[in-house]
Amino acid sequence: MSSNIEEITLVTGAERHGNASAQIDWILTDSRSLCFPEETLFFALKTKRNDGHKYIDDLYTRGVRNFVVSTLPENIARYADANFLLVADPLKALQKLAARRREQFDVPVIGITGSNGKTVVKEWLYQLLSPERIITRSPRSYNSQIGVPLSVWLMNEHTELGIFEAGISEMGEMESLTPIIRPTIGVLTNIGWAHQENFSSLQDKCMEKVQLFKDCDVIIYNGDNELISSCIAKSLFTAREIAWSMKDSERPLFIEKIQKDDTGTTIKYRYLGFFKEYRIPFIDDASIENSLNCLAVALYLMVSPELIAERMARLEPIAMRLEVKEGKNGCVLINDSYNSDFASLDIALDFMARRSEDKHRKRTLILSDILESGQTSKLLYRQVADLVHSRGVNRIIGVGKEISESASRFEIEKSFFRSTSELLESGILNGLRNEVVLIKGARAFHFDTITDLLELKVHETILEINLNALVDNLNHYRNKLKRQDTKMVCMVKASAYGAGSFEVAKTLEDQRVDYLAVAVADEGADLRKAGIQSSIIIMNPEVTAFHTMFDYKLEPEVYSFHLLEELIKAAEREGVTNFPIHVKIDTGMHRLGFAPEDMSRLVERLHRQSAVIPRSVFSHLAGSDDARFDAFTRRQIETFEAAAAELQAGFNHKILRHICNTAGIERYPGAQFDMVRLGIGLYGVDPFTNKMLHNVTTLKTTILQIRDVPAEETVGYSRKGILNRDSRIAAIPIGYADGLNRHLGNGHAYCLVNGQKAPYVGNICMDVCMIDVTDIDCKEGDKVIIFGDDLPVTVLSDILETIPYEVLTSVSNRVKRIYYQD
Repeated sequence: MSSNIEEITLVTGAERHGNASAQIDWILTDSRSLCFPEETLFFALKTKRNDGHKYIDDLYTRGVRNFVVSTLPENIARYADANFLLVADPLKALQKLAARRREQFDVPVIGITGSNGKTVVKEWLYQLLSPERIITRSPRSYNSQIGVPLSVWLMNEHTELGIFEAGISEMGEMESLTPIIRPTIGVLTNIGWAHQENFSSLQDKCMEKVQLFKDCDVIIYNGDNELISSCIAKSLFTAREIAWSMKDSERPLFIEKIQKDDTGTTIKYRYLGFFKEYRIPFIDDASIENSLNCLAVALYLMVSPELIAERMARLEPIAMRLEVKEGKNGCVLINDSYNSDFASLDIALDFMARRSEDKHRKRTLILSDILESGQTSKLLYRQVADLVHSRGVNRIIGVGKEISESASRFEIEKSFFRSTSELLESGILNGLRNEVVLIKGARAFHFDTITDLLELKVHETILEINLNALVDNLNHYRNKLKRQDTKMVCMVKASAYGAGSFEVAKTLEDQRVDYLAVAVADEGADLRKAGIQSSIIIMNPEVTAFHTMFDYKLEPEVYSFHLLEELIKAAEREGVTNFPIHVKIDTGMHRLGFAPEDMSRLVERLHRQSAVIPRSVFSHLAGSDDARFDAFTRRQIETFEAAAAELQAGFNHKILRHICNTAGIERYPGAQFDMVRLGIGLYGVDPFTNKMLHNVTTLKTTILQIRDVPAEETVGYSRKGILNRDSRIAAIPIGYADGLNRHLGNGHAYCLVNGQKAPYVGNICMDVCMIDVTDIDCKEGDKVIIFGDDLPVTVLSDILETIPYEVLTSVSNRVKRIYYQD
């Protein structure tokens, strides 16, 4: 649902600088999340820690042409084709724009607020209501002053119901969010101590939160909660109330009985005179209360009790809440490091205590300081200690200054550390054995780093990577692009073809490549953890890794309807919307991809959901590096053009097209389209000529020992190395476990010692091999080149009758990488 730049200028009250026409589909506040620059409007927000204005130049280079700013760039003339909307406060402008978007819809909108449970209620309502309605909802927990307008902006002409969270941390904030959400149905989950430091009392916080409901048709809340009931009454709203109760049988929704067992909870209720029941697959009190709020909404929207019961039984846990994982050394890990407050700690400890299969296992809690509680440290940790003791925790590992100073309150086995790094350095985590471990920490403590310490790998064989050569190869192919606006994907899968993904990715990011591509999600996640912010494509997505992709903003290739359905399901379960995907078409490789004739069906399916959106469409050329297949390649390109055009016709936004690989960039310039993919050429190999461009990687080692061996003796395993003369044999510390192919042994190939050829003698062993240095002036400790500038990797691949890719990617991870610029 596009808006033109003229309308946005009017709505925001901006002073416009620039007269370029533009249709805006996407709102951006975090430059790292850029996906569709052509249709993006960037709001340069100023926060306590950052200023969005400093990213304008980078975004402009990446294709963004529309900006909302509070100060104009000093060198505005260099942005001749851009629009700058000058406002006093970009955040207020963003909120005005979102409020205008909301005004355009006359549909039911559910507004959810409270201290805990907002995201769970939102996602469970989606699970209960989405089969009959097209729902736009907050992605994840986008409930802040920025998150709410970003969420509401997602409403479009297909929206039949909106579900949005609203969170506040200080007085006056709800006044900004109310006109943006403008709910018709209000849900108040609960009132607790989270973010209490900016409120003088819980009543003040409650009164602030309920302002969201001032124009609602109905308000849903726990009628047994005296604080909430009092605040609703004081607000003098005219809305209908569904105040469900477990105590007052006169309430329209009365909860008659709650019965828990090992696998779930059965809830019996009476609503407007009829008696019904449902069951949920959860037993903690928070889940039960969340389900009751969902029940009230579903009944108000006239969902039948039978359908409610059917869907309640299939409710799924919400991602990033109490994830149970198998740990090392027989441990079970409960990961709840998403937030940290007293109420959520209670929920997590209750969950751990109720794991019946673990009743006899030691229970360990790793807990950080609880931040922003609004309570004194003395009172807070007295309550925490009482809670920990009552839940049967056997040991606590505390992290943070405040909890460490309260260590005496915990009368169980205990250890305390001032920081996460101090905990990691202590080695105490290595001693966890056969325990249930609850990890509960505020985000500021980075509890995701509580992992096994990495062992330093020391090896005398190294792989040197010349980053300057990498850039030279990148520019070599960039210069072959017919248009300046053609984007480039750089392949960094398989650890950047053996070169090491992070340093290569960082270098490419500095060179402002448009996309990086890896094979699997774990590769992409590792790059994100290392600080890589560029857009990343996952070329071989696995169903089990969707959560990782969502968490780290990794964009998957999608090649089949089965994969698409699984991805949509996973995205909807996690509250993800408009997640970028890259549609793969099979035009003749016959490996993976949609058939060209699938396009109409694919368009129709994509229109019936809002979880994913096509960012690009692409195919693979099967023989672009061989002139014998030119006719076949041209047919592939023609097939791709037709299929891509059919897909594009189904959407208003620009879908990038790409089919050229390294060979295709040079040999088929007419097929460069919107984007190209650079692979082996980046690492210095021309796949058409099999010649080297700028060599990037050099595999080298050292001579360990030299010995004189008489003629007719043998060298190595199976006595394959038979000497026909008196020889000097050197042993070098590299073998097939390091990636040196065994077929190179027995004189089939050679390495270089002091610039001279030294043939491999005998079988190559796992960790060592032997070379003949009889005619070479050398000594122990001298360098040996396996491949590099003077011994191209293509020489080895030709001997092995394979391709350079295989040789490069075979270099083991135990080989140390060294990066340099010459």
